Amino acid sequence: MATDVAIKLATPLLRMATEYPTEYWNDSCNAAELAYAIDNGAVGATSNPTIVGTVMQQEYDTWAPRVRAIVAEHPDWTDQEVTWQVIEEMAIRGWKMLEPIYHEHHGQKGRLSIQINPTFDRSVEKMLEQARHFDTLAPNVQIKFPATAAGLEAIQQATYEGMVINATVSFTVPQALAVGAAVERALARREAEGKDTSWMAPTCTIMIGRTDDWVKKSCQRDGITIDPAAADWAGIAVFKRAAAIFEERGYRSRLLAAAYRHHLHWSELIGGDISMTIPASWQRLFNSSAVEVRDRWHDPVPAAHVEELLARVPEFRKAYEPDGLTLAGFDTYGATMRTLRAFIASYWELVAAIDDLLIPNPDVKAT
Repeated sequence: MATDVAIKLATPLLRMATEYPTEYWNDSCNAAELAYAIDNGAVGATSNPTIVGTVMQQEYDTWAPRVRAIVAEHPDWTDQEVTWQVIEEMAIRGWKMLEPIYHEHHGQKGRLSIQINPTFDRSVEKMLEQARHFDTLAPNVQIKFPATAAGLEAIQQATYEGMVINATVSFTVPQALAVGAAVERALARREAEGKDTSWMAPTCTIMIGRTDDWVKKSCQRDGITIDPAAADWAGIAVFKRAAAIFEERGYRSRLLAAAYRHHLHWSELIGGDISMTIPASWQRLFNSSAVEVRDRWHDPVPAAHVEELLARVPEFRKAYEPDGLTLAGFDTYGATMRTLRAFIASYWELVAAIDDLLIPNPDVKAT
C-alpha cells in the first residue's frame, strides 16, 4: 500500500522512469538542474556549446571568478584554451554528480555527454584527438560526435578504441542507421580481438524537435501547405521508425530523443526502451502537467500525417525513408547545416563571453 501511494505521489517523469524502460537525461550541465533531474529519475546528462553558454549566464557568480582564476593559473593561455577548461570543468562536475548511478548500473547509465568542438566537423583526426583527451577526464564520460560523413568515421574508430560515443547533429532514419552500423562494426572488431564491450553504452541521438523545425522551414521555403499538426509528428515518426529498424537489426546503440518542442516529444515515447534528454524547463512543465503517464510507444503515428508528409514534403521523405539520404547527403541535409551553424555560432559566442571576462569593456562602469 505504501508503495502504491508513493507511486501516485511521484512526479510524472519519476513515474515514467520507475514504471517503464524509458530513461531520461537532464539536457544541461547546470548543477541545480541536474540535481532536480536526478531526484526525478534522470540517469544522465549532456552538454554542448549552447548549453555551456547558458550555464555560464545562470551560474555567473560561480564561473566568472573561476575564469579569472584559470587565467591567473595559466597566463599564457588563449581565450579558446580557457573556454575548453571551463567546458571540461562543467562536465567533470556533472560526471561526479552522476557517478553513483554509473557504478550502480555498471556503466550503462550515469554518463554525461561532452561535445567535440563543432568547428572540427570535417576533420576526423581533430575529432579523434580531442575525443582521446576527453576520454581521460572521467570514467563516465560520453563523447558527442556529429552524424556527418567525417563524424561517422570518427565514431567507428572511437568506439573501436573503447570510447563511449553519442552521435549528435542527427535528424533522420538514414543517419541513425549509419551510426548503428558503424558502432556494430567497431564493437565486432573489439570482440574479435577479445576486448570487453559489456560496459560500453553507445548512444545515437535523433534531434526530433529539429526534424520538425526543418520540415516546417522547408515547407515555408518551398511554398508547401500541409496540415499544421502533421509537422509536429515528423520527428516522432522518424524516431519510431529508426527504433523499429534498430530492433530488427539488433543494433546495440541506444536511441536518444532530443530538442523538445511540445509534450508529444515526451508523451508519445513513454514505454519505449529508449532515452530522452529533456531541458529543465520542459521537465518542470511535464511534471506539473495533467498528461497521463502511460505506454504510448506502441501506438502508431497517425497514418494520415505520415502519408501527407511523405506525399507533400520531400525533406521529410529524406528523413523518414531508410535510403532517403546517402552518406554524402548527411552533411548537406538542411537540419544538419542549420544545427552545425547554430553550434558553431554558440561556440564563438561562448569564447566571446570568456573574452568579456578576460578583457572587460572599459566604456562600461564596473559594478
